[in-house]
Amino acid sequence: MSGAVDLSVLKERADAGRAQANRPAAPPAGRAPAPSSGGAFPSVYDVTEADFETDVVARSGQVLVLVDLWATWCEPCKQLSPTLEALAAQSGGSWVLAKVDVDANPRIAQLFGVQSIPTVVAIVAGQPVSAFAGVQPAGQIQGWIDDILAKHGAELTGAPAAEGAEPEPEPEDPRMVAAENKLNDGDIDGALADYKDIAAAEPENVEAASLVRNLEFVARAQKHDAATLTDAAPDDVEAQLAAADIELLNQQPEAAFDRIIKVISRTAGDERTQARTRLLELFELFDPAETFVVAARRKLATALY
Repeated sequence: MSGAVDLSVLKERADAGRAQANRPAAPPAGRAPAPSSGGAFPSVYDVTEADFETDVVARSGQVLVLVDLWATWCEPCKQLSPTLEALAAQSGGSWVLAKVDVDANPRIAQLFGVQSIPTVVAIVAGQPVSAFAGVQPAGQIQGWIDDILAKHGAELTGAPAAEGAEPEPEPEDPRMVAAENKLNDGDIDGALADYKDIAAAEPENVEAASLVRNLEFVARAQKHDAATLTDAAPDDVEAQLAAADIELLNQQPEAAFDRIIKVISRTAGDERTQARTRLLELFELFDPAETFVVAARRKLATALY
């Protein structure tokens, strides 16, 4: 059937007939609510002439659409439909089932040149690619579907994610996992070495680079004597920078920044450069939009100029 039918001929009627009056009555009593396909589309849904263009033709550019042409008086249809619906519910969203009541929507049946029902037509990228008529066992139908997907799957873009669905997590980098395990075990030096290797191999790896900065700071700050906070002489640049590290490790970033800015204010030459470089390194440990970082940058500008 490929290329034999121009499905767009229904578009004009669809655009003109979307009013509720053109829709058929509710689906036959006893049918369970249409299950979700795992994406934004239901796995089983009813289609009319009014929405055929959007719900079959357009949708078939994203997923394989099987059109089940049936009628309420058709006994073989009552045997085939449950099989199709069960397979659709199990498809994981790889294809969907669009059900068409041929009595309520005769133009769709005419479009496909249907001679008998049930008839099932496979639509890919707006065109019918295969079809079968009559009742078929589930295994044979599944094989038919698998064959269509193998031949035409590359033509499908995939269904959009369902609203509110969580995105699939990216696979974890085993190198990052190994480094994190070392960190959790208290091996800061080992974790730091691993993160440095990753950052060197992948300069674009922002997470690894950030972890290197943080762990370098932690490793350095933990080596300082806590007494430095009270014993550091005002003119001892190394001691003042060590005291700032301790304050930052103690979750006192404003105090740490102010301490280094005071050192910058009263020094010159290499000592000022050393203090300024350290302050800029500490800034990189935080979001630049943090209020205390913004305030410290203003104070630094005043101290320098």
